[in-house]
Amino acid sequence: MFGYVMINKGDLKVRELETYQSFYCGLCQKLKERYGLSGQLTLSYDLTFVVMLLTGLYEPKVKKGTTHCVIHPLKKQPIQVDVFSDYAADMSILLNYYKCMDDWADEQKIDRRLFAELLKRKFGGLEASYSEKAEKVKELLDKLSAGEAENSSDLDYMAGIFGEIMAEILAWREDEWKENLRRMGFFLGKFIYLCDAYEDLEEDLTEGRYNPLTKLSEGKDFEENCRGILTMMAAECSREFEKLPIIEYTGILRNILYSGIWVRYEKARKKRTEEKSDTNKKKMIRKRRSL
Repeated sequence: MFGYVMINKGDLKVRELETYQSFYCGLCQKLKERYGLSGQLTLSYDLTFVVMLLTGLYEPKVKKGTTHCVIHPLKKQPIQVDVFSDYAADMSILLNYYKCMDDWADEQKIDRRLFAELLKRKFGGLEASYSEKAEKVKELLDKLSAGEAENSSDLDYMAGIFGEIMAEILAWREDEWKENLRRMGFFLGKFIYLCDAYEDLEEDLTEGRYNPLTKLSEGKDFEENCRGILTMMAAECSREFEKLPIIEYTGILRNILYSGIWVRYEKARKKRTEEKSDTNKKKMIRKRRSL
């Protein structure tokens, strides 16, 4: 369910792209340092966004450097890391471990159980360090699983659960910005959940799996209604973002919130439109042949 909070690469300036890449590589390096190769496998655009958002807001000291990596073994890559790189790495492990265990409990996916075991070896005192967040995230994932098991068609309720998870991640500490960050995370999480459901809809319907958009998809104006809901979630998220006193990285952050989060949705919608068009053409051909 991750990978939606990404940049729209074509709309970024070269320097902005380099800055984003340095934070992305920095998070990858922190995951490696703290959790090894298994930790690196949890790297995501979504947590990179968290690093840059919180760095822009709280302005901690950022350490710049270079490092080798598996993808670029010959040329050192520039990295930028700070306290939020550590935080995002921890949250990445926490989220992925609980999600893997959740998938194992729900669908008995052996690969998810094995990956969870790999992460657990590195887990250490993570639950203790973030006891309240860990307990809340686990509780919310359990609620999400329960809703899926009941085949809930309450879209707002189901998306809201994942929204609460993202709210927990963005609200780094108790301060004057906590509520803004929580609301921002809440609506961003709802957007992510619904985008994921939209992208998987056809496959889920074919395989008979749960999808919160199933009931809505049976309606006449599904595409318009779905886009309308997503637009509302994105707008609320962006509204909270604009209230934050962020100066650094605003070009990159706005690129993500106003454009990047729509990339996978637009790709999925284009594919669905093309497939629907092809299906209609085939129906017309068969109809003509039957005359």
